[in-house]
Amino acid sequence: MFAFRFEEEPFEGRQNPPKGRRTQFGWKPKMQSGKPMNNSAVLIAQRPEMPFPTQPGVSNTNPSRSAIPSVSLMTAICIVVANMVGVGVFTSLGFQVTGLPSGFVIVCLWTLGGVVALSGALSYGELAAALPRSGGEYHFLSRIFHPMLGFLAGWTSATVGFAAPMALAAMAFGTYMQQLAPWVSPLTLSVALVWGTTAVHLAGLRRGVLFQDWSTILKVGLILALICAGFLARKIPEVSFLPMGKDWHLIMGGTFAVSLNYVMYAYSGWNASTYIVNEIRDPQRNVPRSVLLGTLVVIVLYVGVNAAFLRTTPITAIDALKNPENVSLLAGQYVFGNAGGKIVAGLICLGLVSAVSSLVWIGSRVSVVMGEDLPGLRLLAGRSEDGTPRLAIVVQSAIATILLLSGTFSDVLLYIQMALTLFSALTVLGVIVLRIREPGLERPYRTWGYPVTPLVFLAVSGFMMYYTVRQYPWQSLAGLGTILAGLIVYFATGGKLKREEHV
Repeated sequence: MFAFRFEEEPFEGRQNPPKGRRTQFGWKPKMQSGKPMNNSAVLIAQRPEMPFPTQPGVSNTNPSRSAIPSVSLMTAICIVVANMVGVGVFTSLGFQVTGLPSGFVIVCLWTLGGVVALSGALSYGELAAALPRSGGEYHFLSRIFHPMLGFLAGWTSATVGFAAPMALAAMAFGTYMQQLAPWVSPLTLSVALVWGTTAVHLAGLRRGVLFQDWSTILKVGLILALICAGFLARKIPEVSFLPMGKDWHLIMGGTFAVSLNYVMYAYSGWNASTYIVNEIRDPQRNVPRSVLLGTLVVIVLYVGVNAAFLRTTPITAIDALKNPENVSLLAGQYVFGNAGGKIVAGLICLGLVSAVSSLVWIGSRVSVVMGEDLPGLRLLAGRSEDGTPRLAIVVQSAIATILLLSGTFSDVLLYIQMALTLFSALTVLGVIVLRIREPGLERPYRTWGYPVTPLVFLAVSGFMMYYTVRQYPWQSLAGLGTILAGLIVYFATGGKLKREEHV
């Protein structure tokens, strides 16, 4: 009976590992009632499942289906929060108050951005529960539409989609860290952060989990402390968070719509846990919960930070800033006094450590899943015996370092923004497509507010793409060129034009 269960349900597809001890050949079953298992059962349990050769020192190159899920709901939420909260929330206000000089309008702007992000998170939650596998858009689009479309999404993410934001966050870390260590160059600090967090994740999944958890908890705690300090400090009389006569006109104007584009960039990352589905315990329950709860936490933090800044910092002083991105340092001086700028700079640096760490973690998993499916990328799918995809992690960090050293990461981030928005929109559209095409598909979680929530996300995404193409036509064409270049790689690495059953 025991042998039959192992034959019918191999360990690679199970969420709960069999009892016993792991050997170099697999799991050796534990004896029951003091009697050893018969030899056939032991052989079946120990049978290695290796669909293709492994790298030297790597136990299995099909890891996302065989690794033991060890990431808790708490860690999954931390990944979402860490990936979302970067430098955007601390810099955007300086660009927004010039055209939107109202506390009520600014709070509405960040709240609306949170609602849109939440709509996307709710939609991704349904897909992650119904199609549980790591890879994010790569897996979803491959399964719903075509493997080639999924590859293009994965190609964009694996090459620059994660590396460029990682480089941007690392450079911001170097810039703010100079407030505390002016004798070190920002580039040196940036590269040190990238490879410092990379070293943590190369040390193993357990160390990576602990580092991610505590760095994110510390970040959230410090941001909450900043918000509390802002609301305890002296309030300036010129800002009101109640609606005034002109506020509704501002909300319906073009400046509000343009500002929403930057707010949505600050909210990006709400889908972080969908890239590591197979590493999360009970993913059909915990992945939807993580994207939902993580996004709600970030909405509270974002609205609170901007309200605290507006409550203490005169809008005229923000308008007078030579570099609007330094608005958080200015607000720190009004909240904490002369040393406030350094206090806030230190807070931002600590927050960026967890952000870069989350990008190192989840970005490499896209390459891993692509390597599982395509023979030409199989080396990237390799994991060490402790389940760490070391080659994929090193490759991604190397790309981020190249972008840092070349100084092109900001341009790259700009021209891939439309591509990333497009793939996210297609993924949310996939919720509607699957509801129509496969109504009988098992859905442990269904999108709340369907079909309104997906349509809200699609409408705002459409506006963002329209604005990006109109404002940055050449950069958008460059992004399209990056996507099309992926077609060459797709066919060169064993991709097929004909759609097959993709699981």
